Amino acid sequence: GVLGKANNNGVIVINKDIKDPKKIQDVVDHEKVHIQQMKDGRLNYDDNNVYWEGKKYSRASMKEGAKNLPWEKEAYQNA
Repeated sequence: GVLGKANNNGVIVINKDIKDPKKIQDVVDHEKVHIQQMKDGRLNYDDNNVYWEGKKYSRASMKEGAKNLPWEKEAYQNA
C-alpha cells in the first residue's frame, strides 16, 4: 500500500501501479519533503527504526505513512 519511498541516498521510488501523472507528481513532491528532512539531519531511518529530530520510533509499532507521524505531517502539509 506504499505509494512512494524516499531512500537515504536521495533516490525516490514510486509504486509502479500508480498510472495517473498528477498522483505520481503528488507522491514525488511528498517524498521530496522527506529527502529535504534527511538532508537537514532531521529524519533518518534503518530497517528497525525511524529517527526524527533526535527521537527514535520503532517501525514495528507504527503504521508507516500515517498522517499523524511528525515527519509525515510536515510532508503532507508542504507537498
